[in-house]
Amino acid sequence: MEDVKCLDTFNITVFNDIDSVTETDRDEKPLLNETTVPDQRSIQRNIPEHCCEICRKTFSSEHEVFTHKETHHRKTPHNYGVYGKYFVFNSKLTTQRRTGEKPFHCDICGKSFVSFNKLTRHKRIHTREKSHQCEICGKYFSLSSCLVLHKRTHTGEKPYRCDTCGKSFSGKFSLVVHSRIHAEEKRFRCDLCGKAFTQNSHLVVHKSIHTGEKPFLCDICGKSFVSNNKLTRHTRVHTGERPYHCQICGKSFSASSCLVLHKRTHTGEKPFRCELCGKSFSGKFSLVVHTRIHAREKPFHCGICGKSFSSNSHLVVHKRIHTGEKPFSCEICGKAFISNNKLTRHVRVHTGEKPYHCEICGKSFSVNSCVIVHKRTHTGEKTFHCQLCGKSFLTSTQLKTHKQIHNGGKVFHCEQCGKVFTDNSRFVVHQKMHAGEKPFDCDTCGKAFMQKSHLVVHKLIHTGEKPYRCETCGKSFITNGYLTKHKRSHTGEKPFGCDTCGKFFSTNGNLKTHKRLHTREKPSKCKI
Repeated sequence: MEDVKCLDTFNITVFNDIDSVTETDRDEKPLLNETTVPDQRSIQRNIPEHCCEICRKTFSSEHEVFTHKETHHRKTPHNYGVYGKYFVFNSKLTTQRRTGEKPFHCDICGKSFVSFNKLTRHKRIHTREKSHQCEICGKYFSLSSCLVLHKRTHTGEKPYRCDTCGKSFSGKFSLVVHSRIHAEEKRFRCDLCGKAFTQNSHLVVHKSIHTGEKPFLCDICGKSFVSNNKLTRHTRVHTGERPYHCQICGKSFSASSCLVLHKRTHTGEKPFRCELCGKSFSGKFSLVVHTRIHAREKPFHCGICGKSFSSNSHLVVHKRIHTGEKPFSCEICGKAFISNNKLTRHVRVHTGEKPYHCEICGKSFSVNSCVIVHKRTHTGEKTFHCQLCGKSFLTSTQLKTHKQIHNGGKVFHCEQCGKVFTDNSRFVVHQKMHAGEKPFDCDTCGKAFMQKSHLVVHKLIHTGEKPYRCETCGKSFITNGYLTKHKRSHTGEKPFGCDTCGKFFSTNGNLKTHKRLHTREKPSKCKI
């Protein structure tokens, strides 16, 4: 750090008591020559930001200066000098801190402060002066103390530790705010709704919800925000800046809170537990949204179709179905999506990433919900129950489809064979089978298929690619479905049971063939 010296005070007469300085004293014997008396602006320029006026030692924050004086200069007279009628006394500043007096006023906004240093720091908000630069990322800050805190985001240093729970923080103030959680201290209360907060800044932001005020404007897109923090996070959408990195997998995030949540996917930590059903969540907001399921609360309504949602973010995504907006595009294939979550899932199709693992069999999945459903195949758990007939299902989607049979929901009847479908997409594929329609052609051999997914699998025959490998015997397969069937030859698993005789089979196709013995159905007819 550059060696910055305090304002030279040798030519300034030191007084033990402010009352001992009279108008006569100043008239008869001036304290400083006219040429040596600095004006207020030159004092502001020459006094370093955080400096002890007694021993000239410099510090990174005003709090450190105060602690230093209390430790080393407690018995030293704290009278620094008089500039005309302008007195500067540390003892007076201490008194002002106790009484709440704030004699230093900002000419621009009228805000008051207990010290001249605090006023100087505040004025940088108006001038947007940022003279302290981070050597790592080049970001600028108005205060050296802010730069020190920022650097810890790069180093990961968290020197302030909570004695109660062991959690660490990069700044002392963050620790102070955190400790109020343990003490359940929420001193700042909203006059309008009664909600309480641990910080006054949180209360100020909260009040803007009632007033509708959003004073922080994005220069790029014009969007407004209730706090400067939210604006800072938003601008990263435009700049693409992601300063928070996961040390385990290297993934980057635009907000530190997102990194904290992400790390829990590695550790499996879910500290937020529902008191009603015992389900745990990695984030507090996920728990809040979940509790609305029990209360059947859906406060966010779509103005177009009237559908309700438990969270505003779900409503925002839903509205894009009506507008057709798909703001999230895949950089690899150009496909667009209505939400970032759907894009993230899609990208894993290209990368082959499967970050969610089954602890029982080791199987991996690209989506967390898939591993949850998969685990139920091991436990036999069917958590979704039909209240009308008592039938249980593995997933909520299966239950929803089943309910359509009871409530007279829209079902699709095939006029040719009488088969009934609750899902339109499956019905469309089925109709193509009767019509013989096969719109997807293979460029290599000309073979046609009803579905694009079938064509994709077929092309692997030409390339010889078999990406799904059995870990037991090393045999490879072109689809995951074929591999799953094959694995049952090793495990002896037969999950498909006959309702008539109770016999079990390793594949659904074998079960269907077996059932024809009971029905005496013979669908295969000799054409000759």
